[in-house]
Amino acid sequence: MNATSPEAAPGRIVLLTTSHRVAPGLLSWPAWQALHAADRVLCADGAHPQLPYLREAGIAVDEAAPTAEQLIDACGGGRTVVVVATGEGEPALTDGLARLAGSGRVSMPDLELLPASYDLPGARLLDLVQVMDRIRVECPWSSQQTHKGLAKYGIEEAYELVEAIEDGDRDELREELGDVLLQVVFHARIAEEDPESPFSLDDVAGGIVTKLIHRHPHVFGDETATTPEEVKEHWLRTKATEKQRESVTDGVPLGQPGLALAAKLASRVRTAGLEVPLPTGDGLGYELLAMAVRAEAAGVDPEAALRVAARTYRDAVRAAEGVSPQ
Repeated sequence: MNATSPEAAPGRIVLLTTSHRVAPGLLSWPAWQALHAADRVLCADGAHPQLPYLREAGIAVDEAAPTAEQLIDACGGGRTVVVVATGEGEPALTDGLARLAGSGRVSMPDLELLPASYDLPGARLLDLVQVMDRIRVECPWSSQQTHKGLAKYGIEEAYELVEAIEDGDRDELREELGDVLLQVVFHARIAEEDPESPFSLDDVAGGIVTKLIHRHPHVFGDETATTPEEVKEHWLRTKATEKQRESVTDGVPLGQPGLALAAKLASRVRTAGLEVPLPTGDGLGYELLAMAVRAEAAGVDPEAALRVAARTYRDAVRAAEGVSPQ
């Protein structure tokens, strides 16, 4: 059998993909090896963010958008051609190569997809920040919103998230988490424009990272915790040191629903080891207070318990009306 001549060797095509969520120039070592070893490097986008860094590294990049046939010809004689993919991923080129490969009439080069940079977990948050930046600038409604104007939506989205959790609907849960996340990103974007004390989403994230590390000394420090109760003890102790509060009731939002407020106050009192008799008085409010405190002591969320009962009541109403249950 005759060996294939160098002129007839099909060569190699490397499709190099990068993530716009990773800083340009931060490529994997296999990617740099492929780029330096290539006989030719092509890119259809002359404004591709990677190009300045490739050229700075001494790699000659030709701005070209060859067809599948032209690219195969460029690989003749055993040459290696690296194609730096654009953001769209070169679908026309890859479809053309697939068509030629399926025809069986063309001696195809070796084809390799080489990811040069990878998204880290959470990288899609960068997309959200970019989308929010554009909406804030270009959308007539979003550009006029304030923290106070958005406050009601934060409450609504939080309740819709709770409902999705209680319904056990995974698709709805994912969507509602996104809606809650949007509120965080939207408020942080608005905060960037404050003339006196601006802050960004990075500041928000940095603050909660610092808080989490400080309040988990059993994870990031030398403390030990083997039970949820010990973890909660660490949390409350470090939180008390941070806040330097005068009362265990400090920091409890009084605007939350009544049953939740009563349970939160009862939790603070019980955790602090205080003996505080419940106030007495006329009216259902004091009875509801006592019930909420009893529920908290029994480990029951009174708000959640009431919602379950209320939904059962709603179903009974619909049944009485002859309406199918939701």
